Amino acid sequence: MNPRGLRNNNPLNIRRIVGTIWQGQLAEQRDKKFVQFKSIEWGIRAACCILKTYQRKYQATCVEDIITRWAPASENDTAAYINGVCRLTGFGGKERLAESDWPQLLRAMVLIECGTLLPASIVEEGFQLYKQTNKNTKQ
Repeated sequence: MNPRGLRNNNPLNIRRIVGTIWQGQLAEQRDKKFVQFKSIEWGIRAACCILKTYQRKYQATCVEDIITRWAPASENDTAAYINGVCRLTGFGGKERLAESDWPQLLRAMVLIECGTLLPASIVEEGFQLYKQTNKNTKQ
């Protein structure tokens, strides 16, 4: 059976938050903890929106800052997550990432979150969806 994140088309395991409605989320949400999307690309798009919020609100622009927020030590082995992402991407932990680096970052994060290496083309499609639909919108 596929991991929960893939079954939900939410390969980065974005949690449900009361009052938050994401573009591309299914009208009926059967998973009580995690958002369910119409496609994996919509799940990747939502992750890009979160990265943009991290950048804008918390100045989180490097792997260490992003993963520390994404996967806090209270719930995860954050150091191992950071090391895994750095090993998979070749990014340094404190290296400032550009928005164009997000597909590579997210692909590595999906591997850690779901144990599956998504095709780069799917992650890129989700990133392009973010770029096309992120005009004047939060989610």
